[in-house]
Amino acid sequence: MTARVRTARPSYRCAECGQQAAQWVGRCPSCQAWGTLEQVAGSGPRRVAAGAPSSPARRIADVELDAARARPTGVAELDRVLGGGLVPGAVVLLAGEPGVGKSTLLLEVAAKAAATGTVLYVTGEESAGQVRLRAERTNAVHGNLFLAAESDLGAVIAHLDAVQPELLVVDSVQTMSTDTADGAAGGVTQVRAVTVALTALAKERGLPVLLVGHVTKDGSIAGPRVLEHVVDVVLAFEGDKHSTLRMVRGVKNRYGPADEVGCFELRDEGIAGMADPSGLFLARFGGPPVPGTAATVVMDGRRPLPAELQALVAGSGIASPRRAVSGLDSSRVAMLLAVLERRAGVTLHDAEVFAATVGGMRVVEPAADLALALAITSARRDVALPPGLVVIGEIGLAGEVRRVAGLERRLAEAARLGFSAALVPPDSGITRTDLRVQEVADVALVLDNLR
Repeated sequence: MTARVRTARPSYRCAECGQQAAQWVGRCPSCQAWGTLEQVAGSGPRRVAAGAPSSPARRIADVELDAARARPTGVAELDRVLGGGLVPGAVVLLAGEPGVGKSTLLLEVAAKAAATGTVLYVTGEESAGQVRLRAERTNAVHGNLFLAAESDLGAVIAHLDAVQPELLVVDSVQTMSTDTADGAAGGVTQVRAVTVALTALAKERGLPVLLVGHVTKDGSIAGPRVLEHVVDVVLAFEGDKHSTLRMVRGVKNRYGPADEVGCFELRDEGIAGMADPSGLFLARFGGPPVPGTAATVVMDGRRPLPAELQALVAGSGIASPRRAVSGLDSSRVAMLLAVLERRAGVTLHDAEVFAATVGGMRVVEPAADLALALAITSARRDVALPPGLVVIGEIGLAGEVRRVAGLERRLAEAARLGFSAALVPPDSGITRTDLRVQEVADVALVLDNLR
């Protein structure tokens, strides 16, 4: 008998999401795109031959640290999120929705970096004239800032050889393409190939690279998931188009904490960092108390941020009352309304309830439950909370007030902002604070004082 020779079976890969399949189908089972599966020649396992190393292995104690230390960008809020600045050879991916201000922020970073070295800004979405107009408006024109309108990776490398920059900005990675990969610009294959090539170039030359990335309609980064694994830092640029507040949130960071948040304000003349954004989030602090408002401190990553919650309860005996929420988790608000009615005796089932945050801030942390409950009850009973009071605590379904993390840091921030009293959960283990602290164990006991 003759032995049967096994041949490698071909496989298929989706050009949109990279999903692999054993046989061709008309519609990708992962991203549901039609006609995107392409044949990839199968191959068996191959033995890798030994090659010449690029550099000899060294003891870890002998590795120099000066070339790997972070260098400030000149934008303090961005340096906070990056962990001190840009590390030579680091690749940073900044992703956000269209119009949120990504290009404006990176143009500001490029102008600051141009004061100490040469910077190359590559744009694939706009012409050089359009970027120059934005630079004139934001006062980001500098003699060491070079601009190139290119969408081919080979041309970008040629510009790098000619300019020899100390910082490279690419806007955006989805518009770049290379001849070494198939598919159109923005496709999975092209985005992966461009990112891998830029990352290898950054490591080889010790060149920090800032990449702009697009997001999909659900808020995730467009392109293959491997894109986030290849780069060193992933930053999410968030903001409401109806508000001037912008937040840069660290999603991944190999050189620092991945839970830091930077606050910015988008203005006509550009974007400015906000080391103390309390003025945006506290609308009525210091003024006469108004029913339906309560102040709290939430933790966004490792940063304590003040937040003002507002509530309005209107009408009674309404058959189908409305529940409108802005800046809060609607399911969390619905749960608190049920707890207030069942555990604290606050009649809300026949009234319309409106709840919102101030300054476009998004509050989803359970530590704001007690403040929201007090704001709703204050609006229902038309009784204002005492001035200078900050409220922190999570509420359970039984009406109990639960402990929250980082309470001392929250209280320290509240004391810095001028608050004088605080309501906190019991057994919080507070060792030192400049506020008059009162521990509360049940939400009904707190609301009994709002008569």
